[in-house]
Amino acid sequence: MTVIILTKNEEANIERCINSVRGWVERIVVVDSGSTDRTVELAENLDAEVYNHTPFENHGKQFNWALDNLQIDSNWIFRVDADEVVTPELAQEIIESCRLHKDDDVNAFEMRFKVYFLGRFLKHGGAYPFCKINIFKKSKARFNERPLGDNIELSEGRYLQLKNDCLHYDYKNLSTFIHKHDWYADLEVQSYYSKLDNLEANISKAANVRKVLRNGIYYKLPRYFRAKMYYWYKFYIKLGFLDGEAGHVWAFLQAYFYRFVVDAKIAEQELMKNKN
Repeated sequence: MTVIILTKNEEANIERCINSVRGWVERIVVVDSGSTDRTVELAENLDAEVYNHTPFENHGKQFNWALDNLQIDSNWIFRVDADEVVTPELAQEIIESCRLHKDDDVNAFEMRFKVYFLGRFLKHGGAYPFCKINIFKKSKARFNERPLGDNIELSEGRYLQLKNDCLHYDYKNLSTFIHKHDWYADLEVQSYYSKLDNLEANISKAANVRKVLRNGIYYKLPRYFRAKMYYWYKFYIKLGFLDGEAGHVWAFLQAYFYRFVVDAKIAEQELMKNKN
């Protein structure tokens, strides 16, 4: 199995991430996009192969560059984010599942994620479980290259969901978190106008459900009002308030703040088009 990790200024996370897969995978590949901190040094100290690929366009293109250029010989490929940690229980399940389904039509595995924010596991507010396909057989899948989203798309076969959770530490500091979501908002606006975000049979059901909710319901609601409603849904209907202060901050930033910024950027785009 080859692990692929994308990085940019991940010195706070990269050692913990690599150590969680080190020792039971054949190869650890880090694709960096111009880190100015110690990310590259720390990764190399842990025997990871580090490649620089710039400019960074989006996650899907970055992953596909790795698939096309790094001569991966492993039967299985495991995409891991730098702020994720594979538990020993999950590692053992991955090893056994990949061995069991080596020669059948199971070509990918979907994983469940526990999100940690402000030091707390977010059990409510729609944060748990977050699911996505992260493991696939070489030549049986690629990453989509849409502006927003890096879903793994199977070319054939089916996928199964693993039982053990992966840990996702969705926080460095508030400034970084807010800056990242401002960048995500730009990608969301591109996706909104691309008209390419339709349902697909070759990605996970969870990813398609998110598309239905976003395109079929959310974007049908009035601008700005929908951000407020999404926050109320996350915080009250989905019981985000049960996660205390961390749940409140997460719901506000992920739902209301982020979605309000997306709407404002959509309005900005329309204003610019009208001026032209």
